[in-house]
Amino acid sequence: MIARTTGSTHMNAQKLIREKCDIREGVRVLRRRCPVLKAMHDRAGEPPLRRYPADFSGLARIIVGQQLSIASAAAIWARLQKALGRVTARSLTEADDATLVDAGLSGAKVRTLRALANAVLKQPPVNAQQNGSSSSKLKPASLAIAKLINATDDEVRDALTAVHGIGPWTADIFIMFCLGRADAWAAGDLALQVGVARAFALGDRVSANETLAIAERWRPWRGVAARLIWADYKNLRDIKPEAAAKSPNVTSKAKHVDSSKKSGRQKTNNATTEVIDE
Repeated sequence: MIARTTGSTHMNAQKLIREKCDIREGVRVLRRRCPVLKAMHDRAGEPPLRRYPADFSGLARIIVGQQLSIASAAAIWARLQKALGRVTARSLTEADDATLVDAGLSGAKVRTLRALANAVLKQPPVNAQQNGSSSSKLKPASLAIAKLINATDDEVRDALTAVHGIGPWTADIFIMFCLGRADAWAAGDLALQVGVARAFALGDRVSANETLAIAERWRPWRGVAARLIWADYKNLRDIKPEAAAKSPNVTSKAKHVDSSKKSGRQKTNNATTEVIDE
């Protein structure tokens, strides 16, 4: 399992990323502190803001984007918005499975989105005979997304991962992109694991726990560091590990431990990718 991030704090103790100027502030600090991130910034330029609403739609968009390229995720999200009008817990529960699948969602994502909608609406799963799904076997949960704004990172993770199909990666990305916390870090993200490994000449990939150890040096701007690594990821794919920047303070001794249930699909060609939630 992934080790919990040390020093998980109340959100008010963290800096927030609301606008591009917040990204630029973090980049300035990280450039002074870390030659590796400075080189990434020189290569890839300013990373994108990447902010989603801290509500059902924002969390649903993260689920839709699991294991997909940014372009593919955006296309499916656009089709889902067109099909539902507004993506809300209510509109999701009222849609049948065929509509959701036609928008490009996998069966697993349909089940996760339904479980999320039911949790937000505080109701048991919709009867399978009513909507043609097998969701009736899912355990009901209750989730008040608005309350997560004032929760600690660990409390956010606990609340979200209690919902069927939502794992640590989705929770961490929600903390980063929806809550906008500047020190958020998605240790289970495959692209970060590969990007960190190649940037620091640690082989093809490091473990989730290794990324946590390495990212400690980037506090309280780990969320900006992640954006820099994602922005540079395409460049890093073409750089051999031995030719990448090195740091004398980084070692690679931690044993790789899978963080959760693997889905079996591990893509490494997109800006944000996960392998553990489904």
